Amino acid sequence: MPRVSTTDPSILEAALEGLELQRRRLDEQIDAIRAALGRSRGRTRAGAAAVGAPRKRRELSPEARRRIAAAQKKRWAEFRKRRAAGEA
Repeated sequence: MPRVSTTDPSILEAALEGLELQRRRLDEQIDAIRAALGRSRGRTRAGAAAVGAPRKRRELSPEARRRIAAAQKKRWAEFRKRRAAGEA
């Protein structure tokens, strides 16, 4: 690239616009390749290494566990009821 005098801001502005356009095109191509590989945009080398790390589990209150269990039992009862009605 030829040397540009820094005294003319219009030349620097044009160069900056051109470089930003190139960067946008490259980012789009990188995103397309990451999508093809099944990776998200935010993943980095450090993030990729941390993929195998165990996640923190949220702790449920006893009341929440009871509500979940009751809802699951209700779903299974409905499933069994429909299955019995279909077989009979």
